Amino acid sequence: QVQLVESGGGLVQAGGYLRLSCAVSGRTFSNYAMGWFRRAPGKERQFVAAISVNSFSRYADSVKGRFTISRDNAKNTVYLQMNSLKPEDTAVYYCALGPRNAFGSGSYMSEEGCYGNWGQGTQVTVSS
Repeated sequence: QVQLVESGGGLVQAGGYLRLSCAVSGRTFSNYAMGWFRRAPGKERQFVAAISVNSFSRYADSVKGRFTISRDNAKNTVYLQMNSLKPEDTAVYYCALGPRNAFGSGSYMSEEGCYGNWGQGTQVTVSS
């Protein structure tokens, strides 16, 4: 049974930072791409960042230069370092298990349909 458990969300002032973690069990983590998505109030879930098996990354334009995705295969964990946070980053953040043996950073990595398992989400609130 696949489980993804996010942590690290919270309330932070604009300009601050947070690091989200997502621990994965039930799969050979190193074989899978991983992604982060978010859903802001009243909006659809949107892509944030993804990392391939060989650690190529892809980002939404809105977070480029501020967010960094990384993975630790020894800990079966993917991270999202979020710096220079803005009120518009307020959302529930979800990690997701992506395609198996996905190398490189093709555009498909931003497509929600490529992700088969999801965490429960963690709330990030950025105050102005």
